[in-house]
Amino acid sequence: MSTEHKVAVVTGAGQGIGKAIALRLAKDGFRIGSLDFNGETAHETVRLIEEMGGEALAVAADVADREQVFAAVDKVVAKFGRLDVMVNNAGLGPTTPIEEITPEIYRKVFDVNVGGVYWGIQAAVKYFKQRTPAKTGDIIGKIINASSQAGQVGNPDLAVYGATKFAVRGITQTAAKDLAKFGITVNAYCPGIVRTPMMNGIAQKVADENGQSLEWGLQQWAKNVALGRISESEDVAACVSYLAGVDSDYMTGQALIIDGGMVFN
Repeated sequence: MSTEHKVAVVTGAGQGIGKAIALRLAKDGFRIGSLDFNGETAHETVRLIEEMGGEALAVAADVADREQVFAAVDKVVAKFGRLDVMVNNAGLGPTTPIEEITPEIYRKVFDVNVGGVYWGIQAAVKYFKQRTPAKTGDIIGKIINASSQAGQVGNPDLAVYGATKFAVRGITQTAAKDLAKFGITVNAYCPGIVRTPMMNGIAQKVADENGQSLEWGLQQWAKNVALGRISESEDVAACVSYLAGVDSDYMTGQALIIDGGMVFN
């Protein structure tokens, strides 16, 4: 089934994994709603998609704000006429040793990483439910959420981030059961150590504490990867491409681990 006229919204599309996902789905034939807190980076992703010959719309939105998420998705649907895939990718990943967690950090990270998933699901379902499956088992919409390797096992100094990603797995399972009857699938992807601005910040802090380089900091995590290298954003985007396409139509409620061999279930 062609994705030529289908539409995907990607939150956090201005950089890192979200940018790679937006570019990959555009390459797959989707028209893209590029949502990001930073409007300039959202527009940069659109520029790259248009250079590829694709179509995209940039919308600045804070995913922690429900009204902004709904308004952003409304703009994408008004532009392209439909919505087929919602990728709730936007997230924050600060290092948070247990003793250093503050109410402000707790609320901010949960509002973005968990709240953003809730609001993205709701905004997508608003449009998905306007269509009716032709027959039982037909899929009319897909929701794809960002969990993490840190949502599978606890990681040192990531108590808040990890908790949000465990929560996303739970939301994904529950939403999958709630929405299956409408022809909507809900899945998640769980990246490991990915070379992104967010991960660079975490690695740089570790490196600084040890008087080492950023690359040294990244390699401290690479030691735990069976394939022996840090993942690139494009590795994760390939997994999301599968979840967004028809080959995953019979999958729902799952959290696919794409971490190079860190967690084995």
